[in-house]
Amino acid sequence: MSNKLNISSPWIEYYRKVNAIFGEDPDVTIKFDSVKHVLKMYVKGQEKADAIGKIMPSKVEFGTVTVTIEVIPDNGENDAIVDIFQKAFDGNPAISYIKAVGKGLFKVNYVVFENKVVQYYNDDLGDVNGLESTLYENIARDIFDKDLNVFYCTDVENKELEKPLGEWP
Repeated sequence: MSNKLNISSPWIEYYRKVNAIFGEDPDVTIKFDSVKHVLKMYVKGQEKADAIGKIMPSKVEFGTVTVTIEVIPDNGENDAIVDIFQKAFDGNPAISYIKAVGKGLFKVNYVVFENKVVQYYNDDLGDVNGLESTLYENIARDIFDKDLNVFYCTDVENKELEKPLGEWP
């Protein structure tokens, strides 16, 4: 075991979060230029690229460092948010399901991730391997555009715990 202490900057942690949530998707390749602070997401298929472009912010600020996010090809049309997430995560094993509940002003959008602990290197001194252990929903809250009117959650492991909305006491 090495006694070397590796500290990651917040923008490197952000890149690792994006990679953790999209890294297993065969249609997405992620590259980060740590000198220019540009995160590029190369996406197969215009629809999927458009959808990912709509849920990712165009930039994220970390003090004096601004990370620019580019989804290639660029974003375009104006779909319902659940349709956009469906396209963005098509074939991605991180997603369990995506759905909208209710109508009109009372509609709530949910992106439900697989019930799985996700780990990525983050120089966490509280972990012997320097790993961050978290859920996809936590990463989604950190990396996606904040103004999407979407709730991110984790699928239930035990289906007996699952209750449709409106049945809670």
